[in-house]
Amino acid sequence: MSFCEHCVKGVTHEGTPEGKWEKIGDVDCYVATPDKDYPKDKAILLLPDVFGPQLNNAQLLADDFAANGFKTIVPDYLNGDPIHPDALNPGSNFDIMKWFPNHTQEKTRPTLDKVINALKGQGIQTFGATGYCFGGRYVFDLAFENIIKVAVVSHPSLLQVPADLEKYIASSKAPLLINSCPVDQQFPLESSKKADELLGDGKFAPGYKREFWDGCTHGFAVRGDMTDPKVKAGKEGSFKAAVEWFMAKL
Repeated sequence: MSFCEHCVKGVTHEGTPEGKWEKIGDVDCYVATPDKDYPKDKAILLLPDVFGPQLNNAQLLADDFAANGFKTIVPDYLNGDPIHPDALNPGSNFDIMKWFPNHTQEKTRPTLDKVINALKGQGIQTFGATGYCFGGRYVFDLAFENIIKVAVVSHPSLLQVPADLEKYIASSKAPLLINSCPVDQQFPLESSKKADELLGDGKFAPGYKREFWDGCTHGFAVRGDMTDPKVKAGKEGSFKAAVEWFMAKL
């Protein structure tokens, strides 16, 4: 498995997070809770990119989901070792492939499972999941096991196409929304076309939709440059699409 140059590119978004850090299953998690009544038996797992829940961007996204009525948990499944935001600085030569061996699924999935099991113990019965880049891989894996009821991925990384799409069809009951873009080595146009071919036109009974955001590159939905009108439209549009998907399906 490999990453692309855009996996460590982007900008840090401005804003003051309103959620709080909690230990869930002895794992640090950023938790955003709606300030109005919400279903206590449902939650969204926001599975971040390689910058983890520590990045302001991920926290602000979680807050936005909470503002739309969903309790949202961002687990630190990177075990306290995300890539530092300095890697986003122009001229950075951060080598993600040196970082990755300590963050394989063997090291990260058990942490995620601890959080999910602890949340079940707190009364959460139904999960939606939204994954960005690195996190998209885990959304697929949770969907394969039907741990989640609804799935959203934005520019997912580390997928094997068509194998993972075929496995999704064979294994999952979770309606799937994909936010895609034209410049994405991790989920290129060929992968988007294959997803539509395999799951589109009603072929995947639980539900499938793919949104395409022109003028965007891998990472736009979480690290996009909001001064670029097309990227801003993609970032905000992909979030709106995710909220609508959860409202309709979760």
